[in-house]
Amino acid sequence: MDTEAYLAAIKAKLVNSAIVRHIDIVQEYVTPEHGFFRARLTLQNDDFLEVAEFFQVLQGGAQTVEYRYQWMDHDRQVLRKRWDNAAHFPGIANFPHHVHVGLTGAVEPGRSLSTIDLVDQIEQEL
Repeated sequence: MDTEAYLAAIKAKLVNSAIVRHIDIVQEYVTPEHGFFRARLTLQNDDFLEVAEFFQVLQGGAQTVEYRYQWMDHDRQVLRKRWDNAAHFPGIANFPHHVHVGLTGAVEPGRSLSTIDLVDQIEQEL
């Protein structure tokens, strides 16, 4: 898989997902070695989801390098969850991967997530 094919796979996942009603692509680019995708989504329940993923392709496979995904209510006032790998919680298991959990404000250990993985996860939650 090359970077263009991986970007196409992200877009196909969003277009074909039953939970995504609208996609607004904010930024995207690819080079032969890496790429970036950022979009704002409206989910079927009217929630808002922003995705941003920087990826690279090594030995034929896509690898997520940096990511930030933010899921909010339809008014964009209440955080449901935010997944990222910013290095600001060094004491947490699976550092730097973590999840900010909505109303509680808790920060929980996370795992590396691609945009495709994230949509799969939210499909299970909704």
